[in-house]
Amino acid sequence: RLQPGATYSIRGTAVDSSGNEQVYTSKFKTQALALDKQTYPSFFPTAGATVGVGLPVIIRFDVPVTDHEAFQKHIKVTSVPAQAGAFHWISNNELHWRPKEYWKSGTKVTVDADIDSVPAGNGVFGQESRTNKFTIGRSLVSKVNMKTHQMKVYKDGKLIKTVPITTGEQPKFTTRSGTKVIIEKFRHKRMNSETIGIDPNSADGYDLDDVEYAMRLTYSGEFVHAAPWSVASQGRANVSHGCTGMSTENAGWFYGISIIGDVIEYTGTTKEMTLSNGFGDWNLPFKDYQEGSAL
Repeated sequence: RLQPGATYSIRGTAVDSSGNEQVYTSKFKTQALALDKQTYPSFFPTAGATVGVGLPVIIRFDVPVTDHEAFQKHIKVTSVPAQAGAFHWISNNELHWRPKEYWKSGTKVTVDADIDSVPAGNGVFGQESRTNKFTIGRSLVSKVNMKTHQMKVYKDGKLIKTVPITTGEQPKFTTRSGTKVIIEKFRHKRMNSETIGIDPNSADGYDLDDVEYAMRLTYSGEFVHAAPWSVASQGRANVSHGCTGMSTENAGWFYGISIIGDVIEYTGTTKEMTLSNGFGDWNLPFKDYQEGSAL
């Protein structure tokens, strides 16, 4: 494929009916493109990472892609062992791919985005072709029951611990039911209720400068973290602002065995997890998820 702002030379030989030859040469230059007419693909997870069985392939584009079909034709996800899966456009700036079922432990994943100079729509073109490779680690899937206030932790399919927890006070701060994936981890995290629309100086407000063992599950502010202030309610009642709280000891243990991409499945409320509030890919049936593909 031709590159923007490049000069190309053509040399050819013409032969007439009598066999006479004539050599000709020509040059042309392609149009230069400003950066806002080129879109660059960034990958998550990063190259070489080992992640949990629930992490989708994520490709983010810095300039919107409107011709999804043209672009998707040049993007491939392969794995060893192979698993069936599908693409889903979250937005014009973000494309995901997930397998039909959770990744198999030990899977090697390769993402090829061969999009250099591919038309992206509206006069935008792919800026650079890139490849990313990462590995799926052991399986860690936890199940939170918000009615019994317990979290059961399964490693490679075997129950290894049951942890008393508390989730969002209902109905004010109901925690979402559905499948969530650990997005990021913080050994220490400041949490201020202003980030979820609550005045920190109000009766329901808070400003905690050192919450330990915090792991984000949603963009809207749901975390799993240590909550020593609610130990008396853990295993008994839902008293949080939407996060999943546990003792500092249990939170430290859970943080230590968890990696980005691990799965936590929540049941017990009627408030549902959504596709785009975090890595919510598992909250659509696979048939519906496939409908988000351009091909």
